[in-house]
Amino acid sequence: MFRLKVREVAKQKGVSQRQLFFRSGVDIKTIQKMFRDPHTVVTVETLARLAKVLEVDVSELIESESDDAGPEKEA
Repeated sequence: MFRLKVREVAKQKGVSQRQLFFRSGVDIKTIQKMFRDPHTVVTVETLARLAKVLEVDVSELIESESDDAGPEKEA
């Protein structure tokens, strides 16, 4: 599973949701959803547009999470 770090990176860079919207052309509702839920599914194109605005590599906007599913975890 992966987690988006768009919110954290934007905060570090001092870029608001509104600025991301205007500079990237990504729908504001998509940006708001990514800020609320870091597990939002988005396209690589969307991440690339946001990365360009934030002046980072796309890889800095996502991170891998361990997939510990608890008791149902496969052995």
